Amino acid sequence: MSGPHRFTVRVYYEDTDFSGLVYHSAYLHYFERARTEFLRSIGVHHSELIREGIAFAVRSMQIEFEAAAHIDDLLEVETRVEEVTPARLRLDQRILRDGNAITRAGVLVVAIKASGRPARMPNAVLGALG
Repeated sequence: MSGPHRFTVRVYYEDTDFSGLVYHSAYLHYFERARTEFLRSIGVHHSELIREGIAFAVRSMQIEFEAAAHIDDLLEVETRVEEVTPARLRLDQRILRDGNAITRAGVLVVAIKASGRPARMPNAVLGALG
């Protein structure tokens, strides 16, 4: 993939706390939606993986909150592939407001079987990510 995948999200009232600032857990939702849309953009769909008995799970995530998002903000989530192996995917994600990063996350995603055991990513997924 040449550049980052971009996904736009609007901050709604339900995303905020009493002060009108985005509650910290809402950022996780934004990152998750962006990862799903990134995968869709390269032809990888969770429903198809599930039929193959494979799912993706977040193994670890490091988040840096640099500035707060506010109610009604229009944000852009960038997703970049940092590393791909047969069993895991390392991503760099950033949430931007007006082109400035306000939240950053390093995400390690692993492939698992329905049993929860580790799995190899299907060759089609590896090809789409490579």
